[in-house]
Amino acid sequence: MSKKVLIAYFSASGVTARVAKTMADVVGADLYEICPEQPYTSADLNWMDKKSRSTVEMNDPACRPAIAGEVQNMDQYDTVLVGFPVWWYVEPRIVDTFLESYDFSGKEMIPFATSGGSGIGKAEKSLKDHCPAAVWKKGQLLNGAGAADWIKSIL
Repeated sequence: MSKKVLIAYFSASGVTARVAKTMADVVGADLYEICPEQPYTSADLNWMDKKSRSTVEMNDPACRPAIAGEVQNMDQYDTVLVGFPVWWYVEPRIVDTFLESYDFSGKEMIPFATSGGSGIGKAEKSLKDHCPAAVWKKGQLLNGAGAADWIKSIL
């Protein structure tokens, strides 16, 4: 594989992390976890609580949670896969923070998501809106099985 690939992912419960690690192992990609400066607690992730941190963030389109750490030498990557759990039909706001933190102009960007029931379509549109200079490819909903075959088929 001549392309340099980064798999950047945000994972609140570990599901997206497992998928990202599986794919990185299969294709030899670098991994970067989008870690919140202030980690999420289970109470923060209670979407039924209108005052929980995740609900407050998702109800504010301008919210950009801070990220701990950064990608070293982002310029070296030709392709960046961006992984996340689907929250409120789109990507979590911290993924928007990530997209707005680097210049992805001309880079091939491929989203993947995990979800208990939502599709990835609205997230794909949102990602393009937040990062229009990138070359976005069709994304995939991956709930465990199929991640290895999918990444081999797209790279």
